[in-house]
Amino acid sequence: MKPLIACVVLLLILLFDYDAVSGAAPPRVEARGAILVDFESGRVLWERNSDTELAMASTTKIMTAILCLENGNLSDTVTVSRKAAAAPKVKMYLSEGEKISLETLLYALMLQSSNDAAVAIAEHLADSVEEFCLMMTEKARSIGAVHTVFETPNGLDAGDHHSTAYDLAVIARYAMNNEQFVNLINTREYTGNSNRRTYFIHNKNRLLSEYSGANGIKTGFTGKAGYCFVGSAKRDDLWLISVVLGSGWGGRGREQRWADTRQLLNYGFNNYSVETILHEGNTAGSVGIERSKTPAVSVVYDETVKFPLTAQEKERIRLFPDLPGSVRAPVNIGDKIGVCSIYLDDEKLAEIDVLAAGAASRHDLKTSMEKVISALLEIFTVDEIAITLPEF
Repeated sequence: MKPLIACVVLLLILLFDYDAVSGAAPPRVEARGAILVDFESGRVLWERNSDTELAMASTTKIMTAILCLENGNLSDTVTVSRKAAAAPKVKMYLSEGEKISLETLLYALMLQSSNDAAVAIAEHLADSVEEFCLMMTEKARSIGAVHTVFETPNGLDAGDHHSTAYDLAVIARYAMNNEQFVNLINTREYTGNSNRRTYFIHNKNRLLSEYSGANGIKTGFTGKAGYCFVGSAKRDDLWLISVVLGSGWGGRGREQRWADTRQLLNYGFNNYSVETILHEGNTAGSVGIERSKTPAVSVVYDETVKFPLTAQEKERIRLFPDLPGSVRAPVNIGDKIGVCSIYLDDEKLAEIDVLAAGAASRHDLKTSMEKVISALLEIFTVDEIAITLPEF
């Protein structure tokens, strides 16, 4: 009897430790909010409380860096204000009146998470820190991170400063499309000078040296947020973005954010591979043509579609072409004829256009008459036609 009970208990554990959608055991993550996203498609591969608004600490600085790269000139000289110099640790210990390049501030911001660098950047790019934070929030909204509010440029706890795991994944995907940003966060060491001293800046992102394929992004910690991390790693053609918010506090929390991140990335790389669902130019069928001597034209998919899928998901992909029974001529090569929706179970992954692969000219009474008249006009010109008017 006891062996039977043990078997039942084990079976229940296995059943509950199973993701019915992906067909894989879920990652063991302790973060209050977490998400794993495919960089290329944006598909969410796993999440927990990803829409919960949480403090996000210095992962904030991803947006600060993006605005700096998009709106600043890195060769600019920045004069450090008293407010910037007074920013709390972690800091590069700037002093009031010090003159330093925007580039050096940017490296200090992202490699060693300097809070004083964030304030100096904000004041240089806007009339005030408050205005810069509004720019940050507006930028977040414009790229789809609609549940994020920035009230500091460095992520220190203040007011309603918050984001979500999903929004940070959106911001990270946007940032990683910027080659300068990618080069910046993958720099291990940087040396910069001001008019007062030399700064030796070291990258604090452990993932870069501890995880195969890692290429980003940003650590974070405050008393309110706990330990946070936005990560990125690429192996072959699979590129993953991970976010963990509130992985814990104290020494255990510091280590747990790395454990949570590895759990997420391992889950992605162990269970997903990039699969080509459709190839650009592949035939999607044919469509009849009305009022033409051409009875039908072939139609093709407009683009190649790739998605990360588990082996189980690959078998559950379904295509739903939406094509008319016929269209009226004329039809030109490349004309949009319909669409094709791609579903995984009830989840719509994509919708792409279906285009005409051939042409069909119009042929009916009206067009025939127009062709006859056009041909006659080519034979006879007005000067060649003798017109005799009756005499009155």
